[in-house]
Amino acid sequence: MDLSEPPERPRGESIVPMINVVFLLLIFFLMTSQLASPEPFEVTPPEAETDAEVEAEPVLFVSAEGRIVFDGHEGSQAIAALAGQQEEGFVIQLRADSGLEAKKLAAILRDLSQAGLSRVELVVAHK
Repeated sequence: MDLSEPPERPRGESIVPMINVVFLLLIFFLMTSQLASPEPFEVTPPEAETDAEVEAEPVLFVSAEGRIVFDGHEGSQAIAALAGQQEEGFVIQLRADSGLEAKKLAAILRDLSQAGLSRVELVVAHK
């Protein structure tokens, strides 16, 4: 009968440093990412022959029925919320559906102009 202590097994590599690195990377990516809010409804932009890129930051959505949405606000409240964020050189990105009637778009542009928002870039799909 052998009463001696069994030989110690060599200790394996610790996984703790790898877990620390993974969590640090996760925190880094969470801190540096910018999450975009989802679009309030599906918008099919009109087609045009242009190579210009839209660079405006605040986005105003307009559905085919003429429903206006900006940052959770709808209708005239959306325009008022946009006017409240107005700065010098302020340009609005207008994402209007291709099914929107021209007279409704003209009315929306007039309302924007009356609120002091005269610079608008219309988002279009490249033909």
